[in-house]
Amino acid sequence: MSLAPEKTREPEVTDALVAAHGLKPDEYERILRLIARTPTLTELGIFSAMWNEHCSYKSSKKWLRTLPTEGPQVICGPGENAGVIDIGDGQALVFKMESHNHPSYIEPYQGAATGVGGILRDVFTMGARPIAAMNALSFGSPEHPKTRRLVHGVVEGIGGYGNAFGVPTVGGELRFHPAYDGNCLVNAFAAGLADADAIFYSAASGVGVPVVYLGAKTGRDGVGGATMASAEFDATIEEKRPTVQVGDPFTEKRLLEACLELMASGAVISIQDMGAAGLTCSAVEMGDKGGLGIRLDLDRVPVREEGMTAYEMMLSESQERMLMTLRPEKEAEARAIFDKWDLDFAVVGETIPEDRFLIMQGGEVKADLPLKALSGEAPEYDRPWEEGPPPPPLGPIPEIDVAEALKALVASPNYSSRAWVWSQYDHMVLADTVVVPGSDAGVVRIHGTGKAVAFTSDVTPRYCQADPQRGGAQAVAEAYRNLCATGALPLAVTDNLNFGNPEKPEIMGQLVGCIRGIAEACAALDMPVVSGNVSLYNETEGKAILPTPTIGAVGLLPSVDFVIPMAPREGDRLLLLGETSGHLGQSALLAEVLGRVEGEAPAVDLAAERAAGEFLRSANTAGLIAAAHDLGDGGLALAAAEMALAGGLGVEIVSDADVEPAGWFFGEDQGRYLIACAPEAAAALLARGAEAGVPLRPVGRAAGVALRLGAASIPLAELGELHRGALPRLLS
Repeated sequence: MSLAPEKTREPEVTDALVAAHGLKPDEYERILRLIARTPTLTELGIFSAMWNEHCSYKSSKKWLRTLPTEGPQVICGPGENAGVIDIGDGQALVFKMESHNHPSYIEPYQGAATGVGGILRDVFTMGARPIAAMNALSFGSPEHPKTRRLVHGVVEGIGGYGNAFGVPTVGGELRFHPAYDGNCLVNAFAAGLADADAIFYSAASGVGVPVVYLGAKTGRDGVGGATMASAEFDATIEEKRPTVQVGDPFTEKRLLEACLELMASGAVISIQDMGAAGLTCSAVEMGDKGGLGIRLDLDRVPVREEGMTAYEMMLSESQERMLMTLRPEKEAEARAIFDKWDLDFAVVGETIPEDRFLIMQGGEVKADLPLKALSGEAPEYDRPWEEGPPPPPLGPIPEIDVAEALKALVASPNYSSRAWVWSQYDHMVLADTVVVPGSDAGVVRIHGTGKAVAFTSDVTPRYCQADPQRGGAQAVAEAYRNLCATGALPLAVTDNLNFGNPEKPEIMGQLVGCIRGIAEACAALDMPVVSGNVSLYNETEGKAILPTPTIGAVGLLPSVDFVIPMAPREGDRLLLLGETSGHLGQSALLAEVLGRVEGEAPAVDLAAERAAGEFLRSANTAGLIAAAHDLGDGGLALAAAEMALAGGLGVEIVSDADVEPAGWFFGEDQGRYLIACAPEAAAALLARGAEAGVPLRPVGRAAGVALRLGAASIPLAELGELHRGALPRLLS
């Protein structure tokens, strides 16, 4: 039976206070029915944390259940701190992607840094040692007064945390668009390696088992951060700065080592990262998954500030903290491990048989709530949705100067070299990085073996805006192509679904459409979704971001010898794999060169995608592939330019008499690759393509010191200067 907690010195719960906690009137009425009394401020804060969009997925749960999450490679799908897949030889890859969008806009350095810290904890909480990181970044127009500061702060925060912690950043994305002027996106990915039979989960078990607080001390930073992340921005944005957490990568590194040592000792029953909503969410999730109640004594929680209230302690999002349930007989051994690493170790509570979340402080009951209701009774909405208006039809395309159009693309903020960003990250730490950022996918050797894993991140928001279902499918398909172009077998994905306010039917329609497309593509390409994150309410003053469902994907190479480079060799023949019709709707040529956003997004033929990817991988294992690059934004012209620049070697691409130059060189038909092979292998490769029934044709060769596209020619030195210099000039 729940008792009414003490309300000493706590304010009256008013309609304004309820609204300030992000709860709708009907949600508050639901709380009153559940507990049959008025909640204390601490209890209101706990409900606010557990029932906000960031923690409960109340607008997206219905649709997330439609995603394919199972497969022979899946050890653990969605629902834990991270997803887990089997990569053979008794090893597992643990990975997830998560957003830190709102904090990064308010406080760029700390917002991005703690995003990295949080995703790393999600991985090593499962018992995995992190081996790679990525990030997907979306910023506003380069001309916007805040963009430069945001880019600098976010990039420095990612590098500052990841470099100090000691994990290589091997890939990612960077885009600029006015839709992100008031709401940048910072999506952080991490992956780690674990023994397949030694994965740690968060479900508590056993009554009377100690609940142990691990890591850094609790402060007031980040109080209410999860609730802030579930709301739109308005003119009061600067007032939200105190809700951004502060990170310490050196403490996190010690926490990693202490946790892995603790796990090896056999002391851990269950363990949970303290991320969004801190102590509240971690304790509730451990109890709920184990079917147990939790009693916490806040007087035992290590704090770094005096006079912290129960409300502040339960909602603090101070970083580098964990919660675990402990085998009682192992307490002394576990405490010694954390003493050695100079980290806090405190028994702060116990599991109880009743369905209660009981919070004590100073001998008073500060909260006494039904625990399962905090998780299982959270509102779940079937929000109305509608399809948005179709994009304007594709108008006539003027005759273009192919060379000038390509130069404009490679010098644009969205398609220039990203080296300015990734050169600030340590991508070689741990000494196992095989393919560095700037290629189709980053590749990391599995230490002590010949195997390797590949990582990529993809989405094309303008496709998702034009046709959400097609755009969602294309994001998965491009991730699949990027892995195949590196020689890896695609295995699984994590998603980070970034959208505006789901209470608007058109925005909800974008979310529904993109999830449908993702589900269709993941099923067709055998890439189940094993983890992910939903970030909604990405709006400022009512203006939403572009729909941005980022896909992080992983693949496996049986040997590093099978890695396909992007750079061709002198004399290599170039072949185009896949069908070309010259699709220009929603293309980079239109957006960046002609300043137009028109036409349908390109169609995604998932059967053709799979056939092309399987053909490329099989030809590679047969020794016929010298280099490869997938075709995406900018089509054949941009792919040829990137291959030429990767190798410092000229490339010649022929014209096609049946397709207009704009469509042939810049069309964005899907399912295509530009392949390089030795001259003597070309005939065998073409014969193999004919036998497999995939479209494959010669289109040129690698030679000289210029990029030649039909009759157009650009010296490679000029192209390289345009490509390398754009971001430094923009952001200096």
